[in-house]
Amino acid sequence: MATLQLKQITKSFGDTDVIKGVDLEVNDREFVVFVGPSGCGKSTLMRMIAGLESATSGDIVIDGERMNEVGPADRGLAMVFQSYALYPHMTVEDNMGFSMRLAGVPKEARREKVLEAAKILQLEPLLDRKPKALSGGQRQRVAIGRAIVRNPSIFLFDEPLSNLDAALRVQMRIELARLHEELDATMIYVTHDQIEAMTMADKIVVLHDGVVEQVGSPMELYHHPCNRFVAGFIGSPKMNFLGVDLVRSGPEGVSIRLPGGGACTVPVDGSRLAVDSPLELGIRPEHLQLDDEGPLTGEIRVLERLGGQTSLYVQMGEAMVTLMTDGDVAHRVHDKVRFGFEPGRAHLFDAETQALPSLHQHPLAGLTRHDNRLSSTSGCQ
Repeated sequence: MATLQLKQITKSFGDTDVIKGVDLEVNDREFVVFVGPSGCGKSTLMRMIAGLESATSGDIVIDGERMNEVGPADRGLAMVFQSYALYPHMTVEDNMGFSMRLAGVPKEARREKVLEAAKILQLEPLLDRKPKALSGGQRQRVAIGRAIVRNPSIFLFDEPLSNLDAALRVQMRIELARLHEELDATMIYVTHDQIEAMTMADKIVVLHDGVVEQVGSPMELYHHPCNRFVAGFIGSPKMNFLGVDLVRSGPEGVSIRLPGGGACTVPVDGSRLAVDSPLELGIRPEHLQLDDEGPLTGEIRVLERLGGQTSLYVQMGEAMVTLMTDGDVAHRVHDKVRFGFEPGRAHLFDAETQALPSLHQHPLAGLTRHDNRLSSTSGCQ
Protein backbone atom coordinates (compact mmCIF):
# COMPACT_ATOMS: atom_id res chain seq x y z
CA MET A 1 0.00 0.00 0.00
CA ALA A 2 1.17 3.54 -0.82
CA THR A 3 -1.50 6.16 -0.21
CA LEU A 4 -1.40 9.87 0.51
CA GLN A 5 -3.89 12.20 2.16
CA LEU A 6 -3.65 15.97 2.38
CA LYS A 7 -6.04 17.47 4.90
CA GLN A 8 -6.62 21.23 4.75
CA ILE A 9 -2.98 21.92 3.93
CA THR A 10 -1.91 25.57 3.93
CA LYS A 11 1.45 27.23 3.38
CA SER A 12 2.34 30.86 3.96
CA PHE A 13 5.59 32.73 3.46
CA GLY A 14 5.24 35.75 5.73
CA ASP A 15 2.02 37.49 4.73
CA THR A 16 1.80 35.64 1.41
CA ASP A 17 -0.54 32.64 1.30
CA VAL A 18 0.79 30.18 -1.29
CA ILE A 19 -1.34 27.09 -0.54
CA LYS A 20 -4.86 27.84 0.67
CA GLY A 21 -6.47 24.78 2.21
CA VAL A 22 -5.85 21.78 -0.07
CA ASP A 23 -7.69 18.49 0.49
CA LEU A 24 -6.61 15.54 -1.65
CA GLU A 25 -6.47 11.74 -1.68
CA VAL A 26 -3.95 9.77 -3.75
CA ASN A 27 -4.79 6.09 -3.97
CA ASP A 28 -2.42 3.14 -4.12
CA ARG A 29 -0.71 2.73 -7.53
CA GLU A 30 -2.22 5.91 -8.99
CA PHE A 31 -0.32 8.22 -11.32
CA VAL A 32 -1.44 11.67 -10.14
CA VAL A 33 -0.36 14.86 -11.89
CA PHE A 34 -0.39 18.33 -10.33
CA VAL A 35 -0.82 20.82 -13.15
CA GLY A 36 -1.27 24.57 -13.30
CA PRO A 37 0.40 27.81 -14.43
CA SER A 38 3.67 29.08 -12.99
CA GLY A 39 3.23 30.32 -9.42
CA CYS A 40 0.08 28.30 -8.70
CA GLY A 41 1.74 26.40 -5.80
CA LYS A 42 2.18 22.95 -7.34
CA SER A 43 5.92 22.63 -6.60
CA THR A 44 5.44 24.02 -3.09
CA LEU A 45 2.77 21.38 -2.48
CA MET A 46 5.13 18.67 -3.77
CA ARG A 47 7.95 19.90 -1.51
CA MET A 48 5.65 19.75 1.54
CA ILE A 49 4.75 16.15 0.69
CA ALA A 50 8.48 15.37 0.43
CA GLY A 51 9.22 17.10 3.74
CA LEU A 52 11.41 19.78 2.18
CA GLU A 53 8.94 22.44 3.29
CA SER A 54 6.81 22.41 6.43
CA ALA A 55 3.06 22.96 6.23
CA THR A 56 1.73 26.06 7.96
CA SER A 57 -1.37 24.09 8.95
CA GLY A 58 -3.13 20.84 8.07
CA ASP A 59 -2.04 17.19 8.00
CA ILE A 60 0.07 15.15 5.59
CA VAL A 61 -0.79 11.46 5.96
CA ILE A 62 1.19 8.69 4.20
CA ASP A 63 -0.10 5.13 4.48
CA GLY A 64 -2.28 6.17 7.42
CA GLU A 65 0.52 7.84 9.41
CA ARG A 66 0.76 11.60 10.03
CA MET A 67 4.08 12.82 8.63
CA ASN A 68 4.19 16.53 9.47
CA GLU A 69 7.07 16.17 11.93
CA VAL A 70 8.85 13.30 10.09
CA GLY A 71 12.02 14.24 8.20
CA PRO A 72 12.37 13.78 4.41
CA ALA A 73 14.68 10.77 4.75
CA ASP A 74 12.18 8.88 6.90
CA ARG A 75 9.01 9.37 4.85
CA GLY A 76 9.73 6.48 2.48
CA LEU A 77 9.58 8.74 -0.61
CA ALA A 78 11.95 9.35 -3.51
CA MET A 79 12.03 12.58 -5.49
CA VAL A 80 13.26 13.27 -9.03
CA PHE A 81 14.00 16.95 -9.63
CA GLN A 82 14.01 19.12 -12.74
CA SER A 83 17.83 19.22 -12.60
CA TYR A 84 19.44 15.79 -12.80
CA ALA A 85 21.80 16.55 -9.86
CA LEU A 86 24.22 13.78 -10.85
CA TYR A 87 27.76 13.64 -9.45
CA PRO A 88 30.00 14.36 -12.48
CA HIS A 89 33.00 12.40 -11.15
CA MET A 90 30.97 9.21 -10.53
CA THR A 91 29.89 6.55 -13.00
CA VAL A 92 26.23 5.82 -13.70
CA GLU A 93 26.42 2.81 -11.39
CA ASP A 94 27.93 4.83 -8.55
CA ASN A 95 25.41 7.65 -9.00
CA MET A 96 22.50 5.22 -8.82
CA GLY A 97 23.87 3.41 -5.79
CA PHE A 98 25.14 6.42 -3.83
CA SER A 99 22.21 6.69 -1.41
CA MET A 100 22.55 2.99 -0.55
CA ARG A 101 26.27 3.47 0.00
CA LEU A 102 25.54 6.26 2.50
CA ALA A 103 23.04 3.98 4.21
CA GLY A 104 25.72 1.29 4.65
CA VAL A 105 24.22 -1.26 2.23
CA PRO A 106 26.86 -3.91 1.33
CA LYS A 107 28.50 -3.55 -2.08
CA GLU A 108 27.01 -6.74 -3.58
CA ALA A 109 23.50 -5.83 -2.46
CA ARG A 110 23.98 -2.34 -3.92
CA ARG A 111 25.11 -3.72 -7.24
CA GLU A 112 22.19 -6.13 -7.39
CA LYS A 113 19.66 -3.32 -6.89
CA VAL A 114 21.43 -1.04 -9.39
CA LEU A 115 21.48 -3.78 -12.04
CA GLU A 116 17.79 -4.44 -11.48
CA ALA A 117 16.94 -0.74 -11.94
CA ALA A 118 19.30 -0.43 -14.92
CA LYS A 119 17.50 -3.29 -16.65
CA ILE A 120 14.12 -1.60 -16.17
CA LEU A 121 15.49 1.70 -17.51
CA GLN A 122 17.60 0.15 -20.31
CA LEU A 123 20.79 1.59 -18.80
CA GLU A 124 22.82 -1.63 -18.58
CA PRO A 125 25.31 -0.69 -21.35
CA LEU A 126 25.92 2.71 -19.73
CA LEU A 127 26.79 1.75 -16.15
CA ASP A 128 30.51 2.52 -16.55
CA ARG A 129 30.00 5.93 -18.17
CA LYS A 130 30.13 9.28 -16.43
CA PRO A 131 27.32 11.86 -16.81
CA LYS A 132 29.23 14.00 -19.35
CA ALA A 133 29.11 11.02 -21.77
CA LEU A 134 25.30 10.75 -21.57
CA SER A 135 22.48 12.45 -23.46
CA GLY A 136 19.85 14.48 -21.60
CA GLY A 137 17.36 11.62 -21.74
CA GLN A 138 19.93 9.15 -20.44
CA ARG A 139 20.84 11.46 -17.55
CA GLN A 140 17.18 11.76 -16.62
CA ARG A 141 16.85 7.97 -16.62
CA VAL A 142 19.85 7.76 -14.28
CA ALA A 143 18.13 10.23 -11.92
CA ILE A 144 15.00 8.08 -12.03
CA GLY A 145 17.11 4.95 -11.41
CA ARG A 146 18.58 6.59 -8.32
CA ALA A 147 15.01 6.90 -7.04
CA ILE A 148 14.04 3.33 -7.98
CA VAL A 149 16.86 1.68 -5.99
CA ARG A 150 15.49 3.24 -2.81
CA ASN A 151 12.28 1.21 -3.27
CA PRO A 152 10.09 4.15 -2.14
CA SER A 153 6.42 3.92 -1.23
CA ILE A 154 5.70 6.95 -3.47
CA PHE A 155 7.69 8.47 -6.34
CA LEU A 156 7.68 12.28 -6.61
CA PHE A 157 8.58 13.97 -9.92
CA ASP A 158 9.05 17.77 -9.99
CA GLU A 159 8.94 18.86 -13.66
CA PRO A 160 11.53 16.23 -14.63
CA LEU A 161 11.24 16.78 -18.40
CA SER A 162 11.57 20.57 -18.51
CA ASN A 163 15.24 20.51 -19.55
CA LEU A 164 14.71 18.12 -22.49
CA ASP A 165 14.04 19.01 -26.11
CA ALA A 166 10.61 18.34 -27.66
CA ALA A 167 11.42 14.93 -29.14
CA LEU A 168 13.03 13.67 -25.92
CA ARG A 169 10.04 14.90 -23.89
CA VAL A 170 7.72 12.74 -25.98
CA GLN A 171 10.01 9.72 -25.59
CA MET A 172 10.38 10.22 -21.84
CA ARG A 173 6.59 10.54 -21.41
CA ILE A 174 6.26 7.11 -23.00
CA GLU A 175 9.02 5.70 -20.80
CA LEU A 176 7.51 7.12 -17.59
CA ALA A 177 4.10 5.66 -18.43
CA ARG A 178 5.75 2.29 -19.10
CA LEU A 179 7.74 2.59 -15.88
CA HIS A 180 4.61 3.24 -13.85
CA GLU A 181 3.00 0.15 -15.35
CA GLU A 182 6.07 -2.02 -14.74
CA LEU A 183 6.74 -0.88 -11.17
CA ASP A 184 3.02 -0.78 -10.28
CA ALA A 185 3.93 2.16 -8.06
CA THR A 186 2.23 5.28 -6.73
CA MET A 187 3.55 8.35 -8.53
CA ILE A 188 2.93 12.09 -8.11
CA TYR A 189 4.12 14.30 -10.93
CA VAL A 190 4.32 18.11 -11.13
CA THR A 191 4.19 19.94 -14.46
CA HIS A 192 2.93 23.15 -16.05
CA ASP A 193 2.48 21.25 -19.34
CA GLN A 194 -1.13 20.10 -19.68
CA ILE A 195 -0.15 17.73 -22.53
CA GLU A 196 2.07 15.81 -20.08
CA ALA A 197 -0.83 15.75 -17.63
CA MET A 198 -3.34 14.50 -20.21
CA THR A 199 -1.10 11.77 -21.62
CA MET A 200 0.30 10.28 -18.39
CA ALA A 201 -2.17 10.80 -15.54
CA ASP A 202 -4.74 8.53 -14.01
CA LYS A 203 -5.92 11.58 -12.09
CA ILE A 204 -5.20 15.27 -12.68
CA VAL A 205 -5.20 17.91 -9.94
CA VAL A 206 -5.63 21.38 -11.47
CA LEU A 207 -4.20 24.11 -9.22
CA HIS A 208 -4.66 27.87 -9.55
CA ASP A 209 -3.50 30.52 -7.09
CA GLY A 210 -2.95 27.97 -4.31
CA VAL A 211 -6.39 26.37 -4.67
CA VAL A 212 -7.45 23.04 -6.19
CA GLU A 213 -9.87 23.95 -8.97
CA GLN A 214 -10.80 20.42 -10.04
CA VAL A 215 -9.73 16.80 -9.62
CA GLY A 216 -10.59 14.09 -12.12
CA SER A 217 -9.48 11.81 -14.93
CA PRO A 218 -7.99 13.49 -18.02
CA MET A 219 -11.09 12.88 -20.14
CA GLU A 220 -13.38 14.02 -17.33
CA LEU A 221 -11.61 17.37 -17.14
CA TYR A 222 -11.62 17.62 -20.94
CA HIS A 223 -15.33 16.90 -21.36
CA HIS A 224 -16.67 18.33 -18.08
CA PRO A 225 -14.50 21.20 -16.79
CA CYS A 226 -16.13 22.70 -13.71
CA ASN A 227 -15.20 26.31 -14.48
CA ARG A 228 -13.75 28.60 -17.13
CA PHE A 229 -10.19 28.34 -15.80
CA VAL A 230 -10.07 24.54 -16.08
CA ALA A 231 -11.79 24.67 -19.48
CA GLY A 232 -9.19 27.09 -20.81
CA PHE A 233 -6.20 25.31 -19.27
CA ILE A 234 -6.99 21.72 -20.29
CA GLY A 235 -6.89 21.08 -24.04
CA SER A 236 -4.54 22.20 -26.80
CA PRO A 237 -5.18 24.50 -28.59
CA LYS A 238 -7.10 26.13 -25.76
CA MET A 239 -10.88 26.44 -25.70
CA ASN A 240 -12.57 29.37 -27.47
CA PHE A 241 -14.82 31.66 -25.42
CA LEU A 242 -17.60 33.89 -26.83
CA GLY A 243 -20.08 36.12 -25.04
CA VAL A 244 -23.68 35.05 -25.74
CA ASP A 245 -27.17 36.14 -24.69
CA LEU A 246 -29.64 33.99 -22.77
CA VAL A 247 -32.93 33.42 -24.61
CA ARG A 248 -34.60 30.93 -22.30
CA SER A 249 -33.88 27.93 -20.08
CA GLY A 250 -35.91 24.73 -20.10
CA PRO A 251 -35.72 20.97 -19.56
CA GLU A 252 -34.02 20.47 -22.93
CA GLY A 253 -31.23 22.92 -22.06
CA VAL A 254 -30.32 26.58 -22.36
CA SER A 255 -31.21 28.49 -25.55
CA ILE A 256 -28.71 31.22 -26.44
CA ARG A 257 -28.25 33.89 -29.09
CA LEU A 258 -24.85 33.70 -30.79
CA PRO A 259 -22.68 36.55 -32.08
CA GLY A 260 -24.06 37.44 -35.51
CA GLY A 261 -27.66 36.60 -34.58
CA GLY A 262 -27.74 32.79 -34.81
CA ALA A 263 -29.26 30.67 -32.04
CA CYS A 264 -28.91 27.21 -30.54
CA THR A 265 -29.87 25.19 -27.47
CA VAL A 266 -26.99 23.81 -25.39
CA PRO A 267 -27.92 20.69 -23.35
CA VAL A 268 -26.92 22.02 -19.92
CA ASP A 269 -28.86 22.65 -16.70
CA GLY A 270 -29.80 26.34 -16.56
CA SER A 271 -32.19 26.12 -13.61
CA ARG A 272 -30.05 28.46 -11.52
CA LEU A 273 -29.88 31.22 -14.16
CA ALA A 274 -31.64 34.55 -13.78
CA VAL A 275 -33.40 36.06 -16.80
CA ASP A 276 -30.67 38.61 -17.53
CA SER A 277 -27.70 36.33 -16.68
CA PRO A 278 -24.54 37.05 -18.70
CA LEU A 279 -23.21 33.87 -20.27
CA GLU A 280 -20.05 32.76 -22.03
CA LEU A 281 -19.99 29.99 -24.60
CA GLY A 282 -16.97 27.66 -24.61
CA ILE A 283 -16.19 25.51 -27.63
CA ARG A 284 -12.98 23.65 -28.38
CA PRO A 285 -11.16 24.28 -31.70
CA GLU A 286 -11.51 20.63 -32.70
CA HIS A 287 -15.29 20.83 -32.22
CA LEU A 288 -15.79 23.75 -34.62
CA GLN A 289 -16.63 22.72 -38.18
CA LEU A 290 -16.47 24.66 -41.43
CA ASP A 291 -20.04 24.87 -42.72
CA ASP A 292 -21.42 27.11 -45.50
CA GLU A 293 -24.69 27.28 -43.54
CA GLY A 294 -23.07 27.67 -40.11
CA PRO A 295 -24.31 30.32 -37.65
CA LEU A 296 -20.85 31.85 -37.08
CA THR A 297 -18.78 33.82 -39.56
CA GLY A 298 -15.39 35.52 -39.62
CA GLU A 299 -12.19 36.22 -41.57
CA ILE A 300 -9.15 33.96 -41.52
CA ARG A 301 -6.24 36.02 -40.15
CA VAL A 302 -3.64 33.28 -39.64
CA LEU A 303 -3.42 29.80 -41.13
CA GLU A 304 -1.07 27.12 -39.74
CA ARG A 305 -0.67 23.92 -41.73
CA LEU A 306 0.46 21.07 -39.49
CA GLY A 307 0.29 18.23 -42.01
CA GLY A 308 -2.74 16.14 -41.06
CA GLN A 309 -4.46 19.17 -39.50
CA THR A 310 -4.68 22.88 -40.17
CA SER A 311 -5.29 25.55 -37.54
CA LEU A 312 -7.41 28.51 -38.67
CA TYR A 313 -7.37 31.69 -36.58
CA VAL A 314 -10.61 33.46 -37.45
CA GLN A 315 -11.42 37.06 -36.49
CA MET A 316 -15.02 37.47 -35.30
CA GLY A 317 -15.43 41.14 -34.41
CA GLU A 318 -13.13 41.65 -31.43
CA ALA A 319 -12.77 37.93 -30.74
CA MET A 320 -10.17 35.63 -32.32
CA VAL A 321 -11.43 32.05 -32.65
CA THR A 322 -9.24 28.99 -33.30
CA LEU A 323 -10.63 26.24 -35.52
CA MET A 324 -8.96 22.87 -36.23
CA THR A 325 -9.80 21.37 -39.59
CA ASP A 326 -8.49 18.98 -42.25
CA GLY A 327 -4.87 19.41 -43.26
CA ASP A 328 -5.71 19.81 -46.94
CA VAL A 329 -8.28 22.58 -46.49
CA ALA A 330 -8.13 24.94 -49.50
CA HIS A 331 -8.80 28.20 -47.64
CA ARG A 332 -6.28 31.04 -47.52
CA VAL A 333 -5.59 34.01 -45.23
CA HIS A 334 -8.29 36.73 -45.49
CA ASP A 335 -10.94 34.28 -46.76
CA LYS A 336 -14.37 34.74 -45.20
CA VAL A 337 -15.65 31.48 -43.69
CA ARG A 338 -18.79 30.23 -41.98
CA PHE A 339 -18.67 27.56 -39.33
CA GLY A 340 -20.72 25.91 -36.60
CA PHE A 341 -20.67 23.22 -33.91
CA GLU A 342 -22.75 20.47 -32.35
CA PRO A 343 -24.53 21.97 -29.31
CA GLY A 344 -23.73 18.85 -27.27
CA ARG A 345 -20.00 19.66 -27.63
CA ALA A 346 -20.39 23.18 -26.22
CA HIS A 347 -20.03 24.50 -22.66
CA LEU A 348 -21.73 27.44 -20.95
CA PHE A 349 -20.26 29.47 -18.10
CA ASP A 350 -22.20 31.79 -15.82
CA ALA A 351 -21.26 35.23 -14.46
CA GLU A 352 -19.11 33.58 -11.74
CA THR A 353 -17.26 31.58 -14.49
CA GLN A 354 -18.76 28.31 -13.20
CA ALA A 355 -19.76 25.71 -15.80
CA LEU A 356 -23.44 24.88 -16.11
CA PRO A 357 -23.78 21.10 -15.53
CA SER A 358 -24.19 19.00 -18.66
CA LEU A 359 -27.44 17.07 -19.03
CA HIS A 360 -25.51 14.19 -20.62
CA GLN A 361 -22.43 12.37 -19.25
CA HIS A 362 -19.86 11.76 -21.97
CA PRO A 363 -19.12 8.00 -22.30
CA LEU A 364 -15.34 8.57 -22.06
CA ALA A 365 -15.41 11.19 -19.30
CA GLY A 366 -14.39 8.93 -16.40
CA LEU A 367 -11.76 6.85 -18.19
CA THR A 368 -8.07 7.05 -17.35
CA ARG A 369 -5.25 5.98 -19.68
CA HIS A 370 -5.87 2.49 -18.23
CA ASP A 371 -9.11 2.08 -20.16
CA ASN A 372 -10.55 -0.50 -17.77
CA ARG A 373 -10.16 1.66 -14.67
CA LEU A 374 -12.20 4.70 -13.63
CA SER A 375 -11.08 7.75 -11.70
CA SER A 376 -12.11 7.36 -8.08
CA THR A 377 -12.06 11.02 -7.08
CA SER A 378 -13.55 13.88 -9.00
CA GLY A 379 -15.04 17.30 -8.49
CA CYS A 380 -14.62 21.01 -8.03
CA GLN A 381 -13.26 22.65 -4.95
